[in-house]
Amino acid sequence: MTDTTGTTGTTLDLGPQAAVVARLADGVTDERLADATPCPRYAVRNLLGHLTGLAVAFRDAGRKDLGVTTDTGPETALPDIGSGWREELREALGELAEAWRDPTAWTGMTRAGGVDLPGEIAGLVAIDELVIHGWDLARATGQPYTPDTAALRACHDFLAAAVDDPGRGEIFGPVVPVGPDAPLLDRAVGLSGRDPGWTPQS
Repeated sequence: MTDTTGTTGTTLDLGPQAAVVARLADGVTDERLADATPCPRYAVRNLLGHLTGLAVAFRDAGRKDLGVTTDTGPETALPDIGSGWREELREALGELAEAWRDPTAWTGMTRAGGVDLPGEIAGLVAIDELVIHGWDLARATGQPYTPDTAALRACHDFLAAAVDDPGRGEIFGPVVPVGPDAPLLDRAVGLSGRDPGWTPQS
């Protein structure tokens, strides 16, 4: 799914991966909301709150609708969910995908998490968030996980390119070594600073 926008001439439909995350969220029972996740500070409910917040923030970043949602850093407060979180998350994910189907979302400058960045990079960050946090949610709640193939490849390549970035430590944990023959998802998870072998009992 390519176009002639952005610095590499590539755009990606976020819809398939957003739908994967929405299905995972639908599979979360209320009894799992307090369970641990691979994100040290987050229980499942906090991870769901973070997914909702990032979907809204990157929706608005794609629309170039800059304001409170795009100016607030992810660590400002511990995210959480309300009683209508299922509908809220599904709606936000759908709107996120729709915003990034507009080729202009991938061009020019925008903002997310209080950081100004090129539209194409913001789109790749959104993909990374959906793929890696999708894995977090699936692993925490015992659900199978098959991310969208194109989104997974983009996520892996984005993370691999950031390995030597001096600012990496502000976003990701130290790389967890994973063998070169490991599945692409495991390699992406390792690059994000997570152990692909993580379980709730880890």
